[in-house]
Amino acid sequence: MELSLAWRLFKRELQQGQLLLIILAITLAVLSVSGLARVSERLQVAINGQATQFIAADRIIDSPVKIDAEILTAAEDLGLKHVTNMQFNSMVYSGDKFQLVTVRAVEAGYPLKGDIELTSGKTKALPQADEIWFETRLGGLLGYPKSIELGNSEFVLSNEISRLPDAGFNPFASSPVVLMRIEDVAKTGVIQPGSRVTYLYQFTGDEASLTVFEQSVKPRLNSSQRWVDVQSGDSPIAGAVKRAERFLLLASLLGIALACAAIGIAAQRYCQRHYDVVAMLKTFGASAKQIRLLFGMHLLLVTLLGIGLGLLGGALLDFSISHLLPAEIAAYSPPLTRPLLLGIGTGLISAFMFSAYPLLRLLAIPPLRVLQRQLEGLQLGMWLHFLLSLGAMTLLGYLYSQSWPLTLTVVSAVLLLGALLSVLGFVMIRLGHSVGMKTTNPLQLALAGLRRRARQNAVQLVGFSAALVLLLTILALRQDLLNEWQKQLPENAPNYFLVNIAPDDAKPLNDFMTAKGIAATDIYPVIRGRLTQINGEALISNEQAEAGEQGRVGISRELNLTWRKTLPANNELLEGHFNQAADDVSVESGVAERLGIGLGDKLTYVIDNQELTVKVASIRAVHWETLQPNFFMIFTEEVLAHFAYTSMASFYLNDQQQANDAQATNDQVTSGQAMNADGTPKDAVILALIQQFPTISIIDVGAMVGQLRQIIEQVSLSLTLVLVLVLFASALVLIAQTEAGMATRQRELAVLRTFGASGWLLRSATGLEFALLGAIAGVLAVIVAEFALYLLKTQVFELNVYMHWPWWGIAPVSGALLVALLGVWRCRQLLNQSCSELLKVGN
Repeated sequence: MELSLAWRLFKRELQQGQLLLIILAITLAVLSVSGLARVSERLQVAINGQATQFIAADRIIDSPVKIDAEILTAAEDLGLKHVTNMQFNSMVYSGDKFQLVTVRAVEAGYPLKGDIELTSGKTKALPQADEIWFETRLGGLLGYPKSIELGNSEFVLSNEISRLPDAGFNPFASSPVVLMRIEDVAKTGVIQPGSRVTYLYQFTGDEASLTVFEQSVKPRLNSSQRWVDVQSGDSPIAGAVKRAERFLLLASLLGIALACAAIGIAAQRYCQRHYDVVAMLKTFGASAKQIRLLFGMHLLLVTLLGIGLGLLGGALLDFSISHLLPAEIAAYSPPLTRPLLLGIGTGLISAFMFSAYPLLRLLAIPPLRVLQRQLEGLQLGMWLHFLLSLGAMTLLGYLYSQSWPLTLTVVSAVLLLGALLSVLGFVMIRLGHSVGMKTTNPLQLALAGLRRRARQNAVQLVGFSAALVLLLTILALRQDLLNEWQKQLPENAPNYFLVNIAPDDAKPLNDFMTAKGIAATDIYPVIRGRLTQINGEALISNEQAEAGEQGRVGISRELNLTWRKTLPANNELLEGHFNQAADDVSVESGVAERLGIGLGDKLTYVIDNQELTVKVASIRAVHWETLQPNFFMIFTEEVLAHFAYTSMASFYLNDQQQANDAQATNDQVTSGQAMNADGTPKDAVILALIQQFPTISIIDVGAMVGQLRQIIEQVSLSLTLVLVLVLFASALVLIAQTEAGMATRQRELAVLRTFGASGWLLRSATGLEFALLGAIAGVLAVIVAEFALYLLKTQVFELNVYMHWPWWGIAPVSGALLVALLGVWRCRQLLNQSCSELLKVGN
């Protein structure tokens, strides 16, 4: 009987529209989570898919020796494609000229991701047997010969490389790159026992298989072998991708918070509307068990309908958004399973956890309420509602993000908002106490309304403030991330690096740059040295530590050291002072943390077989993504200048500068050089630089900068789309929150109409009341958003923290306008009704 009654009650209220609010809230919850999850995962997969072109594969094993054949067999068993590449240094000869090069010997199938960029265009083909493709600057260094000698063999120079997809970014790797087939390596005879060779095993496939492969293979790698992916730090896009993924996760978490707020508001309203029904059922003899089953089934039916509509809405949202995305992003289609399960789980968990407290109060309604409408039964402690709601939000947040920092940041913001609402919000609402029931003007009537509905308004502030907090947080983070990326890659970001600059070439090089009108960075001296001791304690390598030796683990390779008098522009001083004394050294924060180095520590280096001890004077944060010369250790000139050194610099060269200088060098151009459409040499400036400074190595990173900008543009689009989704979800929460107080407001309007209040007075008072709520919500939102942004920037996104002072004026005003317009719009029908019409509807 209870099931039949629950079904009839559900159908009746569904037909009358009384379930609209709670169904809308659950639908919003599921739609926000499943839709945002689907869109976010599509964007994440697309961003990672585009970024994997920087490493020409999904995963790489970097090893100094050949790996076990079993590993490759395991990859094949999982359906992964793989290619084996070799990388080593060797000398090449052409007549009486010779040059050290980096040889990339690749297997058929390379590259697995991306394309090889030649001066003639992009291709996936490889050199033929006995052919070598060469980097542009090698042609300039050797005079564009038709062939070169490598070891015991001669190879034809057939194509000019602009960039390999996995070229990476290492300005210290100064030798030009040549590309050949791996089958041709044996005939050169350059690889002998003991030769230094790097084997690169590249893999690609579906994410599930890659994950299984990683879990089985990664533990088997030794300290000299590395597992590389797009987020390993070797890719210049790694930082951008990580931050973008965190942002997308955060946006979805905030979507969950919005959903939870809507569910709580709707459940409260649902139960309040059924107080009289429960009282009547108890009066007619219904048992507590029957009532629990009745409303439990009713809530389940409402929840299932909301989940169904939410999943449908999420699918439509994903379908609509995917058609607005660029083709290269829309082409990626992540699995449906996780968003589907997450949407169902969110609907069930949030509906029942956020409805538990209101439902318990509903079931405790006494039969005597039939005669005394003010009775509400047991006043259960709000702490129970608080714990259930907070527990549900924390559980959903972690299930979605698998990130405690993100989840706890959102929970901390919720806790702060709750504390402010219980103290500041209620106090501000109570300011209307002194006006009593005066209704001589709209402001007094609005303040009186705030006082009469103090508890209800406090609940409404939860929804209003939560929506504004989320909007402010998402908006600020999106802008900060875009600004950060813009700083890292401005329009004039360096697209060429100069290395191996001899001391005698520094001034002539500066003069050359000035004459050509080229903006270059400072020239940085580069000295190789090894860190051997920290505070007199000898350091050991990772291999020694794994072998069981005791000692402090250091860096088992030489470092590139430099000196400067001032802090580099792309560095941030975290601790101490920058190199004021002769024996000072400044250490990059990541290395300092990894090695346990602090201010005042004594570091001993070996440079050219000489020991050098310096004192740590400062710790720096380095923005590695800026494509500027960066160093782990920066010394003073006094301690390093007497060592032999070369220098490096970077500069930006635009097409106009190249064209302007083309005519001056046109007569010196060889037939092998790339030409512009008008017949002038495209790389005239670079050719002039090579000819005037033949010992300086030039590294062209322009193609990589262009690809990096393309990824950043896609990330920016992702952030904008997610912001739009959160704006939409916030608007639905505001509408649901406004709907929650309509019944009480209708009765009050009927009473005020009865006492002769004019329509103008009621409309003005209603607008002012909502405006005051919006202004209070704006103030609370700014406080909580600043707190949340501090946690997010310091613990998750690693961004600079600063106060958003304009918010303190903009947010309250915007909140007042937004909530006032929304409230008046929602109340427009009630405000236009006569007293008799209001009383009829109320009955």
